[in-house]
Amino acid sequence: MEPAVRALRTRMRGPTMRVSALLFVFLAATIPAPDLCGQAPPAAADGWVVEDANSAGLDSDALARMEKAAASGDLKKITSVLVARHGKLVYEKYFDGDANSLRNTRSATKSITSILAGIAIDHHQLPGLDATVFAYFPEKQPVANPDPRKDKITVEDFLTMSSLLECDDNNEFSRGNEERMYIIEDWVKFLLDLPIRGFAPWVTKPQDSPYGRSFSYCTAGVTTLGAVVEKVTKTKLADYAAVNLFGPLGIQQVKWAYSPLGLAQGGGGLELRSRDLLKLGQLYLNGGTWGGKQVVSEPWVKASTTPHAEVDENTKYGYLWWLKTFKGHPAFYMSGNGGNKVAVIPDLDLVVVITSSNFNMRGMHEQTDRLLSEYVLPAK
Repeated sequence: MEPAVRALRTRMRGPTMRVSALLFVFLAATIPAPDLCGQAPPAAADGWVVEDANSAGLDSDALARMEKAAASGDLKKITSVLVARHGKLVYEKYFDGDANSLRNTRSATKSITSILAGIAIDHHQLPGLDATVFAYFPEKQPVANPDPRKDKITVEDFLTMSSLLECDDNNEFSRGNEERMYIIEDWVKFLLDLPIRGFAPWVTKPQDSPYGRSFSYCTAGVTTLGAVVEKVTKTKLADYAAVNLFGPLGIQQVKWAYSPLGLAQGGGGLELRSRDLLKLGQLYLNGGTWGGKQVVSEPWVKASTTPHAEVDENTKYGYLWWLKTFKGHPAFYMSGNGGNKVAVIPDLDLVVVITSSNFNMRGMHEQTDRLLSEYVLPAK
């Protein structure tokens, strides 16, 4: 080794080098980090135009705080957050997996079944909201607990979670609780066999309820609604969705859950990419159009996102879409176990996807609501 080089290395290991290293660390800590939250998401050949969050009026500082909260565990098990503003993808963050990961958003699938029912009505395959459900299943007759009121149960009753069947997923003692359905081979027959619901003195009867309907969350009803769509279209539900909904939106990666008899579960468990979930929200914000094509009619979108039943004093229900106000902004949204949400906020021209794996955890939906309100809705 040359003497000059040896001498230089010796000096670098000395006090001068240590001071220089400390100075470098200090300067690095004081120089602001690049504003990655404000950068545009990567472009991809999936139909999304991208733009940076700041230009779209989002608060990149708030988004950065959200990312820190997720990293620290203050926001638990958040897997992705995406935002579209003015029809463009402006924010995209994955805390688990990446853009190609499929997200099981559980009951958010119900809103997709509503879209498919609307398309079937648009195409004059399903007669309308007043179509009676039991008439489509003569092969499953006779049913248990016969009652003439069963024959009057309509498509709209299942779309609004307000049929008279004794079916309540929020009551573990309910005969129609979805966990009881999953251990039965024929999920549709499970629903058809349920008794008519009784109303205890402390439960508001339909005629005394807002909108004339008594809300009772029932996955089995939506599962059966998917079977009705199959009946009237003479097409498997997954195939009907592929041609009439996912195809026009350019959604290619799809994974359905199925019953033991092969019925695609319209009540939950459909897995899609976060970017594709965002498309579904944007479709409804656009009045049923995507890429200049009318996928589902605007009247159906409006009807689906209008209140038809009351969940509680703060929450209304449309046709398998939830309706609520966040920070003074009216929203309609898809919602699923774990705190999963696809929220559409029309007055801000905003769509938000939040996926989470907080399945069956207390406070899962409250956490998602907090994330939306505190970190996304500072949008200007």
